[in-house]
Amino acid sequence: MTQLNYVLLMMGQGEEGGNPMQMLIFMGIIVVVFYFFMIRPQMKKRKEVQKFRSEMQKGDKIMTIGGIHGKINAIKEDAIIIEVENGNLLKIDKNAVIKDSTGIMMQK
Repeated sequence: MTQLNYVLLMMGQGEEGGNPMQMLIFMGIIVVVFYFFMIRPQMKKRKEVQKFRSEMQKGDKIMTIGGIHGKINAIKEDAIIIEVENGNLLKIDKNAVIKDSTGIMMQK
């Protein structure tokens, strides 16, 4: 944030009174940059994950946020039962599923 303050201070040194319109334009540019480089990609990723979670089916190979790999055994309203190694079953929340791990499991 100190770099931003330094830039803003440098903008006003050339003129006596400073131009408030120039500062508003500069702030508007900063807001647009934040939107396109931070907010928009996060919204796009969130939509992709929600779409994946809604299209999950029995037998899909998944990975959880905690890094657990497994295969979907049953899908309930707000939970999923996954089968992990040695046939053990785990009940996890749907929101804990992050992505499809079919490609990751094939590499091993």
